[in-house]
Parts: sequence; structure tokens; C-alpha cells
Amino acid sequence: MNGDGRRHEELPDPEWPVLESEIEYETGWFTGGYDLVEQPNGSTKRYYWAELASAVVILAVQDDRMVFVEQYRPTVRETQLELPAGIVEGGESYTQAAERELREETGFEASSSSLVEDFWCSTGLLRHRRAFVFCEGLSPVDRELDDNEFLSVRSVSIEDALDVARGDPTNDATIEGVLLAREDGLL
Repeated sequence: MNGDGRRHEELPDPEWPVLESEIEYETGWFTGGYDLVEQPNGSTKRYYWAELASAVVILAVQDDRMVFVEQYRPTVRETQLELPAGIVEGGESYTQAAERELREETGFEASSSSLVEDFWCSTGLLRHRRAFVFCEGLSPVDRELDDNEFLSVRSVSIEDALDVARGDPTNDATIEGVLLAREDGLL
């Protein structure tokens, strides 16, 4: 990712020749465009993509409880109970971004954090990296919500976290995060 936190580092050299790469739409939130690619059979095709900033999903645990947030998601028109998450700002590591987002969204400061995993998401369409960060040793601090964040903090027992993550409505980041944390023995 470059200095503004929105765009990713240069992509690796392509295995298939990219004949042109065009940006067709750009906002402060995402960039959209296409790559004209020569396929292995010699034909060409436009592969459309949307590029989003890298994001962190926070697995915050205190004693036998996990921190969730409840918020309305206008894109899917539903209120979801989900793991806290946010954008990685320029110059931040995933753990720094997770600690900042945890403070801002939930009013908890973590005494320690560690990267669980990071990977590309929805690679058929997106250029978007997501990281999962485990935070513990939580202490209360003042929240600092962005002007477009309207959310409530909820505490869920670790025993119920997977059921909550899989409850309808849900999202991929919440399910992935709880499953990764559980698989790694963090829950």
C-alpha cells in the first residue's frame, strides 16, 4: 500500500500479459477499472476490478467475552452484529490500525495485539487485502467515532461467538475472523 493508505503496493508481474490497464472510476473510497489481458489461448479479455484500501478485522477478547459492534449497513440494508473493523491508514501496520480502530469504535485499548492472518479478498473482482488482528488486555478509553459511524458495542460470550457470527444477517469478515481465532486456539 502506498502512503495514502488507499492503494496497494505495486502488483506482482503478471503471468499473463497485460496490454493496458485503465482506471475508469475513482473516489476517495475505491478505484475501479480494468486490465486488458492476453489469455493463454492468445485471445484478449477485459478483467474488471475494484480496488479498496486494506482493512483490519479485530478479534478483541477480554476474559471470556468477545467484542462485537452492531451497526446498520446501508449497502445491504440490514443491521449486523459483527466484529469491529476499519481501514488501514497510510504508514500503519495491521496491528497499529487494529489498535486504533478498536479504540475509536469500541472505547477499548488493547495491551497487546498480534496479526492472525492477512490475505486477498474476493479475487475475482477485488484488489483488497484484509487482515485479522487479535487484541487482548482491554481497558476502557473514550471512543472517537467517525461522522459516518453509528454503532453500538456488544459483548458476546466466547462460547456463543461462533453462533453469533453465523447468525443471520452476517458477513464474511465476521465468520472468517471467529473461525480463524477459534482454529488458532485464541477463543
